[in-house]
Amino acid sequence: MTNKKKIHFGWWVLIGISLMLAFTRGGINSSGALFLTPVSEDLDIGMGSLTLYFSVSSIVTMLFLPIAGKMMAKYDIRLLLIAGVILQAGSFAMFGLMTSVWGWYLFAIPMAMGSVFVATMAGPVLINNWFKKHNGLAMGVMMAFVGIGGAVISPIVGNLIANNGWRSSYITLGLVVIAIVIPIIILLIRMAPQQIGLLPIGMDEVKEGANEAPVEPNKGVLAAVARKSSAFYALVIFFFFITSIASFGQHIPPFAMGLGYTVQFAGNALGIWMFGLLVGAILFGFLSDKIGARNTAIFSMITGLISIGLLLTVADNSTIFMIAIGFFGIVSASVGTLGPILTTALFGNKEFSQIYATAAIGLAVAGIVALPGYGFVFDLTGSYTLVLYTILAMLVINILFIILAFKGKKKLQKAGLWN
Repeated sequence: MTNKKKIHFGWWVLIGISLMLAFTRGGINSSGALFLTPVSEDLDIGMGSLTLYFSVSSIVTMLFLPIAGKMMAKYDIRLLLIAGVILQAGSFAMFGLMTSVWGWYLFAIPMAMGSVFVATMAGPVLINNWFKKHNGLAMGVMMAFVGIGGAVISPIVGNLIANNGWRSSYITLGLVVIAIVIPIIILLIRMAPQQIGLLPIGMDEVKEGANEAPVEPNKGVLAAVARKSSAFYALVIFFFFITSIASFGQHIPPFAMGLGYTVQFAGNALGIWMFGLLVGAILFGFLSDKIGARNTAIFSMITGLISIGLLLTVADNSTIFMIAIGFFGIVSASVGTLGPILTTALFGNKEFSQIYATAAIGLAVAGIVALPGYGFVFDLTGSYTLVLYTILAMLVINILFIILAFKGKKKLQKAGLWN
């Protein structure tokens, strides 16, 4: 096998993955928030009751992840991804035909199953297969496209809803995503380079460097030890709170419209939030190398305090509102970037996947609880003010648990368990 082509096919795979996530994760998953207020008002469904479909999605995701992992190892990746995008985007389109909240609960099931393939698992798995070098760069590019996709698609969807109504917009976005993403999958996605006679990017350098010193073994803490440590419990709580905080992003459109802004403005605000996610993903990766994961996480929480402070005091100023939402987008990037970075910083990479998978329970539980929880608070109080004060408290608590987590790491090191 050889990698002598001018442009390695792995880069085309990365483009395919990035475009797929831009439309599925950045488009379908993110723009769903824009429909909440129009659907709630038109069908007279409480915001809490409607947003329960996000919890249904989170539960299905938790249950289906291990099954999807086995299927990806056994079946043709392109067939799985085509089925995945049809399930996800097709179910999203079906929302446009629903007249009862039970329709959202029902179609949230196949939508979540499809999303597990196309928006959650495919990116990391394929990048790991194709990139032995530039792996971090590839992950950064992929996540950047998620932010770009959301930033571009959300304002378009906001205008579609305003001009054509929410039913037509659900159907249009779902069908457009299917029509665009399936050809991308067919043309650009392959499971592994060996399928087309190539080596992964960077592997040729390893092969040619026959006299290189052997790679140093992974260092860190065993998963069984990590799970019993105070650092681990602090990390799980951090995951729960940061995901709960970021979950408010799905309520930005109803929050904006509750303040008197238009659905078009809400769509632009969601786009700004997604742009903040893009900036945050790049910024946190850079800062963690420069000032460390601990200081970067604390910086993120302080940025969140500034954002929520602005939303509590001057949200009636449209310019300040957009700035605050942009800052909040940066903080929301902590879920996808600081989560893995903190896990590595605290426990090393010896058994990273096992530790991270267990700690991520905090992410899943927060997704189930926070999204509908915020909706029910809005139903009871008529505003998101109490939610914003709760987020303010969670940001402060998270600073404390970041500090406690790294104190727990020192205990592991002193005990000789970090090696």
